[in-house]
Amino acid sequence: MAEKEIKTIAVLTSGGDAPGMNAAIRAVVRKALSNGMKVYGIEKGYQGLLNGEIHEMTSKDVSDSIQKGGTILRTARSEEFGTDEGKAKGAKILKDLGIDAVVVIGGDGSYKGALGLSKHGIAVVGLPGTIDLDIACTDYTIGFDTAVNTAMEAIDKVRDTSSSHERCSIIEVMGRGAGYIALWCGVASGAEEILLPENYDFDEQRIINHIIQARKIGKTHFLIVNAEGIGHSTSMARRIEAATGMETRATILGYMQRGGSPTCKDRFYATIMGAYAADLLKQGKTNRVVCHMNGDFCDYDIDEALAMKKTVPEYWVEIARAMSR
Repeated sequence: MAEKEIKTIAVLTSGGDAPGMNAAIRAVVRKALSNGMKVYGIEKGYQGLLNGEIHEMTSKDVSDSIQKGGTILRTARSEEFGTDEGKAKGAKILKDLGIDAVVVIGGDGSYKGALGLSKHGIAVVGLPGTIDLDIACTDYTIGFDTAVNTAMEAIDKVRDTSSSHERCSIIEVMGRGAGYIALWCGVASGAEEILLPENYDFDEQRIINHIIQARKIGKTHFLIVNAEGIGHSTSMARRIEAATGMETRATILGYMQRGGSPTCKDRFYATIMGAYAADLLKQGKTNRVVCHMNGDFCDYDIDEALAMKKTVPEYWVEIARAMSR
């Protein structure tokens, strides 16, 4: 619990941008204002905090933002803030401005930064903002729905030309060390192979045998969805083409997955989460992470949230394998 009433808060976005972050910022600002709080926006994440790039926000400042991709507060990474001295400096800047609490929108790394601020006397609430869906305490992260739909649409288009040219296509999607985007896109696109960092055995011969067998039964094209955490799609394509004789091309979708107007789900869920964060602070509840678990919105202690581990459900993987036969 907070030691004093929280009257002034700030909001920042940290790490990689994600569609829906603007909906979350908008909700934090407007719900906090309706709760009688003063709200500041911190530009460029923790680096902007250290640089003093902080300004008061009004309801008008977040008008016409919910449909925009990226983050209107912008984002950046900060080596300086990674040090304890950097966190202490950031906390002092906030205290000097009379800011009692910060809402941090980002992933696990952003949460660790928020935890550092809390140890220097700043109350914090975290919102899960990452396309990777790799935060263990929540079933949903802001931006994942838009990113996975963007990737799926791109995969469908590549598959059209792959079919026309009777090719094998390897399509690499984002996700860092997590395979959720690859798994969802692979299943939704009908991929013959889905390569996930959580369980990849680096057995390319098995993939090659799968392609050869598929061609024997009359399949004219082949789709492999490869996760960023495995990578090396271009060299993999060369090896598969040499081994199978099937023309093979690699497509790396890259940062297009982070951009674009957020889906309805990302706008709605991010709005609920942003308002929830503002209400937690109004109630004096701090050092929390807002989550979506088992069909409802909830919150966890930030230390508890960071200690949780997340893996891809094995049953989902089994289904993906069954669908590829």
